Amino acid sequence: MSTAVGLDHALVRRLQGQVAEQLSAARRAARAAGRPELAGEDEREHARAVIAAVIAADVQRAMATGHRPPEPEEERALADAVHARLFGAGRLQILLDDPAIENVDINGCDEVFVSYADGRRARVDPVAGTDAELVEQVQLLAAYAGLNARVFDDANPELDLRLPDGTRLSAVRRVTARPAVSLRRHRFPKVFLSDLVGNATITAELAAFLSAVVKARRNVMIAGETDSGKTTLLRAMVNEIDASERICTVENSLELGLRAHPALHPDVVELEAAPANSEGAGAVSMARLVRRTLRMNPDRVIVGEVLGPEVVTMLNAMSQGNDGSLSTIHARTPRGVFDRIATYARQAEERLDLEATHQLIAGGEGGTGALDFVVFLRKTRPGTPPSPDAQSEIAALSSTGAPAAGTRRVLSSVLEVTGFDQRVQASEVFTPGPDGRAHRNDAVAIGCLSDLIAVGYEPGYTAT
Repeated sequence: MSTAVGLDHALVRRLQGQVAEQLSAARRAARAAGRPELAGEDEREHARAVIAAVIAADVQRAMATGHRPPEPEEERALADAVHARLFGAGRLQILLDDPAIENVDINGCDEVFVSYADGRRARVDPVAGTDAELVEQVQLLAAYAGLNARVFDDANPELDLRLPDGTRLSAVRRVTARPAVSLRRHRFPKVFLSDLVGNATITAELAAFLSAVVKARRNVMIAGETDSGKTTLLRAMVNEIDASERICTVENSLELGLRAHPALHPDVVELEAAPANSEGAGAVSMARLVRRTLRMNPDRVIVGEVLGPEVVTMLNAMSQGNDGSLSTIHARTPRGVFDRIATYARQAEERLDLEATHQLIAGGEGGTGALDFVVFLRKTRPGTPPSPDAQSEIAALSSTGAPAAGTRRVLSSVLEVTGFDQRVQASEVFTPGPDGRAHRNDAVAIGCLSDLIAVGYEPGYTAT
């Protein structure tokens, strides 16, 4: 048998196969009898009972051949490992259960690197016995995670999905020498603006401003580079939406997880893009889903991440009265967001050119634009020295729990869209301060200030 310290992974795999066979037989029997099949937590609890029975039978066989019976702790570890292979992430689960780990990068089963929240990076133990076993585990996750079963084989060598705990998985095969998998953790699945003040991502003044922006139903694009904290900020801003509002989310793979917090958001519809099946049919694009939300009586439409031509549908919705929408986009600079949107708009059926896209963003004569604000996040990596002016402020932040070294994520800039003159015109109403975080730019007026004050914003708010 296995030990709690070092599991016999061959045994885990064998027992998982036996349990899977019994679960499949139970599903077939239910269908044949016209009974509903178990799903969700009911299926997981049933699986735990089957796992216990399978392990007990294996223990009896082992004892009959003279092997010692396992300790209760060993049996629990074995049961958890089998359950993780069926419903979790298999041998990856131990990494996902470590709250200090942010990202996992796998370049083949035995080349595994993890990034920690404090900026450290380390190589860790293999996550599978072979590359084939690694692919098999990813295929199991693809089949059961998310709303739609996804295929990961030579004909479909790319995979993106969200695991049940919110982790984002991206995998490729065939186009690489060995299968490669990247896992991006979201350590703050339930996060509020006050939490981001506490970890020095934003100032208290900026938190009050962002809260007012949401309550005043302004349309916001959250921008930044990869892993700069866009989804975390999006979650925090969504949590400023009143519980009485109906929210529709559109994502390439489910990640926001708003339905996990019904006390905050009781009326949520989550839509997930669906890939084509093996015959090339059945695909449902994000652009199509954004259009669909407009017929579902939403108070707010949240597009988890703009990735392509859906941007035109989203901007049209924003400019036609669907106020208070939020989304994220990859960009390297705050003003680069507008050209990034234009690049995606060229891919849409409408084939909008740069000027037409900028006019849609900012509005033209006789109408308002689709976008009100761009908020920009920046990630600083270990070894990047702060400016001399910043050192004293960062030292002060470290005394309140903010990281003084290692990876830091800060909201560094806020642009307000002010008009159109061949291109989007925008004012930087919050600019980077000495510590890198955005501070109020008093030299620039906020155009919609009266609307923000009407929902409780107090200009000059600096409470900590």
